[in-house]
Amino acid sequence: MPIAQARQAARVHDMDRVRIERALRHRVRYRYVQPQIERAERGGWLITSPCCSRNIDPNGGVIDIAWVEPVEDAWALYFKDHVHDRWVLHDESRHLQPLLDEICVDPMRVFWP
Repeated sequence: MPIAQARQAARVHDMDRVRIERALRHRVRYRYVQPQIERAERGGWLITSPCCSRNIDPNGGVIDIAWVEPVEDAWALYFKDHVHDRWVLHDESRHLQPLLDEICVDPMRVFWP
């Protein structure tokens, strides 16, 4: 990949991170903790947060919340099945924003347990 193309790709990814951070400011659950967004080892973005409910980690440690992964002209959204320690596909969309809305509203508490 030429250097200019690599720089453009890095800027696009950084813009995705900013979009995720901005969206998480409007979440419904656990607004008093600061989630972290970092590049996932398998690609995409990993969202983690302190466990306020203590349902997953009784000590309130940092837990996985969601993983958003770019896939062929779309995005995949996963939640963490903490019981079985695995990622589960939750939804896919051609656009990132609808998936971010799902993370932020989370009426079934699959992301913010």
